[in-house]
This record gives sequence, structure tokens and C-alpha cells, in this order.
Amino acid sequence: MTHSTFSWKALLVTAALTLPTLAFAAEPGMAKGGMLVDHKGMTLYTFDKDKDGKSNCNGDPCETNWPPLKAESTDKPAGKWTVITREDQTSQWAYEGKPVYTFKNDKAAGDKSGDGKGDVWHVIKP
Repeated sequence: MTHSTFSWKALLVTAALTLPTLAFAAEPGMAKGGMLVDHKGMTLYTFDKDKDGKSNCNGDPCETNWPPLKAESTDKPAGKWTVITREDQTSQWAYEGKPVYTFKNDKAAGDKSGDGKGDVWHVIKP
């Protein structure tokens, strides 16, 4: 083998090892229309009964109606986003310390039918 063959192999191995970390470098949500949405465009919410870094929306019916914005075990904090551990030991994204959720009745990108529910659920405004 020539020196250039080794160089190409080294480059490919480096790229293969780097790409998975780049996938987790992005924040899990973005601002759109004055609110935060996930990468599918679905509205993101916070719950007034949560404490910073702790979800109080566990089990049915809360978790069924308000699915947590799940994080992978390999996800890392980025900007105002952090990862918290839920009661069931799964990971969830938090924004400025508040756990983040979607709403099951939001059917299309940009829907925000959960805003103000029970006076405790709110669209996240960046």
C-alpha cells in the first residue's frame, strides 16, 4: 500500500468517529414564530409544577398527554439546553432548567393547543 492509501483510510476513520458526536452537538429545539419547536416543528412546552431540573409529570395521564422531549444518554448540554434524569431513569431535555414536553393533541407543526392548559402548561418563548 502507498502512503496516500493510508492517509485516506486515516481520514475515513477520523470522519467515522467524529460524525456521531456532531449529531448530538445541535440543540434539540429552535425558535420559530416566537416560540420553541423541536426539529419536526412541534411546539415545546413547560409545566409550572416542575422544579428546575426535575419533572413532576410522570406516569399516566400526565406523561401520556405531555410526552417528555426525550434525550439520548449520549446527548450533552448545549447553550440553554440541559439533560435531566426522569423518575423512570430516562433522559429528558430541559430548557433554562425547566423540563420540556410536547402535547399529544398538537397534530401539525406549529400547533399550540396545549398553551395555557390548566393554567400550568405554557409554550416556551425564547
